[in-house]
Amino acid sequence: MAKTLASLFEIEKQEETEEIKKDYAIFQDKKRLDFLRKKIIQNMIDHAGSREKNLKGWIKEEIDKTTEEEDLSLLERDFLFNLIENEMDGYGPITELLKDDHITEIMVNAPDEIYIEIDGHIVKDESVSFIDDAHIIRTIRRMIEPLGRTIDVSNPMVDSRLLDGSRMNAVLPPLSLNGPVLTIRKFRKNLESIDDLLRNGTMTPYMARFLEAAVKAKCNILVCGGTGTGKTTLLNILSSFITEEERIITIEDAAELKLSQPHVVSLETKRANYQIGKEITIRDLVINSLRMRPDRIVIGEVRSKEAFDMLQAMNTGHEGSMTTLHANGPEDALNRLETMVLMAGMEIPVSAVREYIENAIDLVIHIERLSDGRRKVTSICEVDGFTKDRIHLTEIFAFQKKGLTKNKEVDGAFVLYNLVPKTYLKMKQQGISLVEDIFEPILSKKKGLS
Repeated sequence: MAKTLASLFEIEKQEETEEIKKDYAIFQDKKRLDFLRKKIIQNMIDHAGSREKNLKGWIKEEIDKTTEEEDLSLLERDFLFNLIENEMDGYGPITELLKDDHITEIMVNAPDEIYIEIDGHIVKDESVSFIDDAHIIRTIRRMIEPLGRTIDVSNPMVDSRLLDGSRMNAVLPPLSLNGPVLTIRKFRKNLESIDDLLRNGTMTPYMARFLEAAVKAKCNILVCGGTGTGKTTLLNILSSFITEEERIITIEDAAELKLSQPHVVSLETKRANYQIGKEITIRDLVINSLRMRPDRIVIGEVRSKEAFDMLQAMNTGHEGSMTTLHANGPEDALNRLETMVLMAGMEIPVSAVREYIENAIDLVIHIERLSDGRRKVTSICEVDGFTKDRIHLTEIFAFQKKGLTKNKEVDGAFVLYNLVPKTYLKMKQQGISLVEDIFEPILSKKKGLS
């Protein structure tokens, strides 16, 4: 099997043996192999209607015929065969990228501009390319065909979930001025756990225990951050702390959450098409979920009018609900939530909306992707009261940046503030003792001072 750029990236960290050096040799004359690949594929496409041969035999025949005067090694022929088979029976040039577990994002901007994300860093992959724009479009259509979705000039944008759970977005001209653009956020086969976040330095053990206790105490939690920061991953991990006795309803645009509890009902939005005459939105599903006797409602992302219905659910007995939201920080998250509620068209004073938010949300968690590619939970805040039309946020944990190291890594430290949050008292009332050793000394000290 041919190795992708990501695989080579991993190999570079290991001791280079003679066998690995031979694999590297495949890419020393990449332009020649790429030219042959495109020539063979185009020829097979041109004559596809008149051939009824076995696919593998047809590919081998075309390689032999096209490379008759080429001095190719057996390794190069195998590499070429693998690429063409992926093209005819897979997802073309990006087939191997989709299989590579080291790659988390694939971004196709043009036939010869393919970028991938590895370990939080975006790099251009020089090892693969498409033939032309039509080649990209054929690949997109092959991806969405099993899902019953279409993309063409009249419907030039599609946002979908692939069969393996990966999230795919594609945009065609005239919406895209650069030609067809394909973006894939890959689904992790081995979902991260709280232990993975601790090993990666995303948070501290104190923070992890506090969040576990908050979920078990049925605190309503809002996870915020930018694109690709790991909001959904963190939401999935937080959801894993919900007990198996509870009935959980998950609501998403494209299903990404993978909960292990036995009593989970997953709902997904649908766009209007010839089968479904009416579009089914997040808001429709949130409203409907209240009739499904949920113990917990987990919304993949809130971004519009459904914010009002979500807050209404949180304020009417559905404690322990969770969601994510795009925002630059905890305060910005609450401001955006306020705007979304007003979008619902309710004639409610702004002060009443803010009080509604304050009553509904217990904790706001901000996760960030730093400049060095690492992800950190940079703030855990408690919604702490409402005075003079203003919601108060009290920071419990934070990651304070100090600068950059010589290796260009962000230098900083996690901080636990010397206070006892109200949510801790809620945890104590429910007999949850996971964070007693963190806050009881602070509480005892404060009582002694008073």
